Amino acid sequence: MATPTLDKDVSRQTSSLQYLPDASARADDASPNQFLMPLNAKVSDRDTLEIGGCDVPELVKKFGSPLYILDEQNLRKTCQQYRNALSNLYGGESLVIYASKAWSCTAICAIAHSEGIGMDVVSGGELHTALQAGVPSEKIYLHGNNKSVEELALAVEKGCTIIADNWFDLHNLVGLKPASPVRVMLRLTPGIECHTHEYIRTGHIDSKFGFDPTQVEEVFDFVTQQDCISVIGIHAHIGSQIFELQPHGDLGDVLVSWFKKAQDRGLPVAELNVGGGLGIRYTEQDDPPSIHEWIEVVTRSVTAACEKYQVALPKLICEPGRSLVGSSCVTAYKVGSKKTVPGIRNYISVDGGMSDNPRPITYQSLYRSVVANRMSATFSETVTVAGKHCESGDVVIPDAKLPPLETDDVLVVLATGAYNASMASNYNRVPRPAAILVNDGEANVILRRETTEDLLRGDCLPTRLQG
Repeated sequence: MATPTLDKDVSRQTSSLQYLPDASARADDASPNQFLMPLNAKVSDRDTLEIGGCDVPELVKKFGSPLYILDEQNLRKTCQQYRNALSNLYGGESLVIYASKAWSCTAICAIAHSEGIGMDVVSGGELHTALQAGVPSEKIYLHGNNKSVEELALAVEKGCTIIADNWFDLHNLVGLKPASPVRVMLRLTPGIECHTHEYIRTGHIDSKFGFDPTQVEEVFDFVTQQDCISVIGIHAHIGSQIFELQPHGDLGDVLVSWFKKAQDRGLPVAELNVGGGLGIRYTEQDDPPSIHEWIEVVTRSVTAACEKYQVALPKLICEPGRSLVGSSCVTAYKVGSKKTVPGIRNYISVDGGMSDNPRPITYQSLYRSVVANRMSATFSETVTVAGKHCESGDVVIPDAKLPPLETDDVLVVLATGAYNASMASNYNRVPRPAAILVNDGEANVILRRETTEDLLRGDCLPTRLQG
């Protein structure tokens, strides 16, 4: 389907209503990553925002703020689109695995698992979370450029697949002396550039991730001599929040050429993992491809490369993170103080900020927001939405077009499902927010709000300092 139409001229925007999903969102093939809000978001007859059949201002009254609000139906639809597109467009076996670093909690992992999605984990904590959510170990893949021996041992014990990122991984696996061969995929750096933030490019040569292409033969030599390692596949990942299709089109040939070399060396490779990286819409200017378009390019690329190198179609794996969960969640804040710097800027402050969303201060990321308790109010002011933390750079949205705001208005920031809760901190000793799952008018807590007692639980006061 075509990308939904939004007026990209911010100066012409008139109210929060235009951020609501348009008529195309009701189509079965509507791609959630192309919308700023969950697909079933709407305005109530009270002029308030509803998500998942729940009134957002009422949710804030009940659960407090800041508050992550996750739309279950939107998340399920995204999982289904990835799963169905990969199954329908690829001629061989396939598996979608969720890059859970985007947001790892038991509820999200359980929903993804119930939709037939596997799990990509990058730490012992994420591995435990996936297992707790009921994800079978054979569908869990452990990533990471500096896995501890303990993390590797846990993955081996549970029967997970390990993505070997470097020599450190391989030598530590051999040192563990597992009783039976460990399923291993080799992560290689493909040398493919894409236009995204430099911190989230992982496919170019100068990256901390993956074996350098010049090491491929040496790596193959090593693993063929290790009875405890069974190399079942090849992996690469080129980055995150990518809007270009061509880099993923180029990746197939690179990966299959390595896959063929591994086969020729007698390695039992049967899986090919193309990573993830598809972007989502955060602002009107963002124009990501649809999930179907991305899968179509990936599958065509891999299929063509297999024909070129005369390789039977391997099991094809992709690992979306941001594009699977990002657009399913919003964050609700309450407005507090206001400040005007004459001739320069108007500030409004909310009761959260960089501790619940570090992306603006880390990546200079831009967001859009709506006033949930007055959706049709006219945009007549330009304000900078500031966070509450003792940091000048704690700005949630610079130069936002909004109606005049009053204390206790509910300001909702859109598309906050990826790398918000997962990167949240206790900076300034601020407790992390609650998260709720909304579906068909029902709201359930999936992450409870932290308390002061939670903040102090790990503190230890030496006896000599106790009064």
